[in-house]
Amino acid sequence: MNANWGEQTRIEAAKELLAKAVDSLQGSANLEIALRVYGHQSPITATYQDCNDTKLEVPFGPDNYTRIKNRVRSIVAKGTTPIARSLEAAAGDFPDTNARNIIILITDGLEACDNDPCVIAKKLHDKGVKITPFVIGLGLDLSYLEQFKCIGSYTEAETKDAFRSVLKTVISKALVNTTVQINLNNINGVPVETDVTMFLYEAGTNKLMYTFEHTINRWGNPDTVVVDPNFRYDLVVNTIPKVEVKNITLKKNTHNVIQANTPQGFIRFRFSNATKTYSVEARVMQNGKTATLNVQPIGGTDKYIVGKYDVEILTLPRIYQTIDVTQSSTVTVDVQAPGQLNYSTGKHLVAQIFVIRENGKAEWVCNLDQSTLSGSWQLQPGNYRLVYRQKHLKSTSYTVEKDFRIQSNKTTSINL
Repeated sequence: MNANWGEQTRIEAAKELLAKAVDSLQGSANLEIALRVYGHQSPITATYQDCNDTKLEVPFGPDNYTRIKNRVRSIVAKGTTPIARSLEAAAGDFPDTNARNIIILITDGLEACDNDPCVIAKKLHDKGVKITPFVIGLGLDLSYLEQFKCIGSYTEAETKDAFRSVLKTVISKALVNTTVQINLNNINGVPVETDVTMFLYEAGTNKLMYTFEHTINRWGNPDTVVVDPNFRYDLVVNTIPKVEVKNITLKKNTHNVIQANTPQGFIRFRFSNATKTYSVEARVMQNGKTATLNVQPIGGTDKYIVGKYDVEILTLPRIYQTIDVTQSSTVTVDVQAPGQLNYSTGKHLVAQIFVIRENGKAEWVCNLDQSTLSGSWQLQPGNYRLVYRQKHLKSTSYTVEKDFRIQSNKTTSINL
């Protein structure tokens, strides 16, 4: 760090720019910073280097900016480069393991103490220590780290101006970003719902700004994303039905939490007695509304917001039900397997099929195709009546009625 960088040494340039960077952070909400320095206590000699020369000079605190600036100005570079040990020690400096903990490592030397920073990074990860390191190499090619991708993102700064720009970018990226956590809450207000696409629109417009697939991270929390705070947003959570949160304002340079109530359960449709595969679907609507929310295959399961739903099962005849979806539970709708009607005729017919209900009332099901002499229909089990006449006969007196029965998984054939 004592090598020349124009009119200054690297250490003097780094101290100057780091002090300015600390100034720029004052007033940032929910931010605490600390200073750890290595290679500044024990001089390196031809026969000795102190690989334990790393020290937390200024601990984390809510208003320690002046202390850090003053300590930075008094630092003298005279020792070795124990990067791995400093990273490991720095992990213990953070007072809150649930916070967004970040290390910015500034160095002009490679690891000098035979410790592997990648091993340390893995140890920290295995312990559940959540740290995002940023490495800035001053006049140094740190590309050897790329093959490991173990410490964090790194950037080279070959000049003082480059370091100024890199440091500003890293701080902007790491510390003063506006972050957002979107909580998809269950019926008890716990943010455990997930695995759904979310859209953030500029508020009051159709301009889509961000698309996210909601994720619970490895620590069991809704994942954090970075969002531009200079806009107001409308959130659309693409549950069934969708949930919207309007006119969201974000606080700059801090962590924001957006709450969306999305308690969900499941609807499963299944054939109760099928001996083969049938292709039948069900239409799902919110209770009392006619708009289709989803068309779901019999045999499938989908997730829905907690509440009442009207279901139209697209069998012949149609089946209608109202069901209640509750938190994290599955409501199962059983459907009897259909049977098949095959018909044939020597003359073209005008014909309709009716199902005979238990009260004896005939309810229309479908019309036969007048242009064909044969066909088939997939019908629900029950008693039916076919009413027809030959198309070319122009008298009502030629009306014929024929009763038949349909059984699940069986075929009924009629010759008219």
